[in-house]
Amino acid sequence: MNSSSAEKLRLFQIVENLDTGAVENWLFRMLAASRAKGHEHFQWTFFCTLGKPGRLDDQVRALGGEVLYSPFEIGNKRLFFAHLRTVMKNGRYDILHCHHDFVSAIYLWAASGLPIRKRIVHVHNTDEGLLTPNPFKQFLLKEPMRQSCLRLADNVVGISQEALKNFTRNGGSQTNRDRVVYYGIDTSRFHELTCSREEFRASLGFLPNAKVLLFAGRMVPIKNPLFVVEVVAELAKADESIVAIFAGAGELESRVNHLAKERGIGDRVRTLGWRDDTPTLMRMSDVLVFPRLEEPKEGLGLVLVEAQAAGLPIVASPSITADVQVIPELFDFVPLAAGAQVWAEAVSKSLSRPPISRENCLARIESSCFSTEQALNSLLALYSDVA
Repeated sequence: MNSSSAEKLRLFQIVENLDTGAVENWLFRMLAASRAKGHEHFQWTFFCTLGKPGRLDDQVRALGGEVLYSPFEIGNKRLFFAHLRTVMKNGRYDILHCHHDFVSAIYLWAASGLPIRKRIVHVHNTDEGLLTPNPFKQFLLKEPMRQSCLRLADNVVGISQEALKNFTRNGGSQTNRDRVVYYGIDTSRFHELTCSREEFRASLGFLPNAKVLLFAGRMVPIKNPLFVVEVVAELAKADESIVAIFAGAGELESRVNHLAKERGIGDRVRTLGWRDDTPTLMRMSDVLVFPRLEEPKEGLGLVLVEAQAAGLPIVASPSITADVQVIPELFDFVPLAAGAQVWAEAVSKSLSRPPISRENCLARIESSCFSTEQALNSLLALYSDVA
């Protein structure tokens, strides 16, 4: 360790890997923003539990960050635990920042007795998943792991009030320990116009007058993409211009295509896989459809913040936290139990309304808690007492 790095506050961020995950992409943006602001006194190290490279690794290194990979899967508990403890001991880190909700307990146990000056558990979800498919093990482990996080962490941080309340069990919040740090989005990309609406539709094989419904998120059951196909099928009965695009990867991607063909709307549906041009998709679309299952509630829903930055109307299930509603007039809420036909009617109403100024929407997001600057300030405030 050279003298310049020894003077820096050493941050140890435990993540999955620096690839497409929302958590890791947000942390990368925060690292880039901190460097742009001249915060050179923080040394960022990312410990990747999946043990494999990600698309952001080289960019992190170019910004002066360090990327480490676990050579052992977390399921190999003894070797993973021993290796992680050795890395933390040898690295002499000042701050341990754990990003895996309940599973963060494992990292806190591994850090036991080490001279780490602050330990942070960051809660990014509300679905309370553990790294075991066994329901009995989940039942046995969940509460002890939660209690370990609450007792061993100096700060418990939620990405929303809902996420924090859910993890700390409502009345368990402690003012000095618990806080919310919102994700900040890169709004610069929403100022860019890369193509016209007609060019965008032509690139997907749609007619120039196509009305585009957007689903953006993981293609998994809790996000409910199959329901969007049912909504499009209802809309298609009366409107030939309705089409839908699905931006996201996951186990239901092929089933979306199959169901669309079954419903006779295969030519109106495009599955795009994971995309890094979400701002363009949102600026070119007409409405975001967000039919996430209503329980447990969404931890935050970063895609909803991005949609508001694009001025994109949103039809959503009542699954989202109030924190995310910066521009409430963009939202229409419909219970999933109402069915696809009622959802289709809500989408039609949304499409028929006069558009809200996209410039105004973007300005409101840029002055909100989801701006990069405010998010960075909130994150660095976690480290300020150590600094």
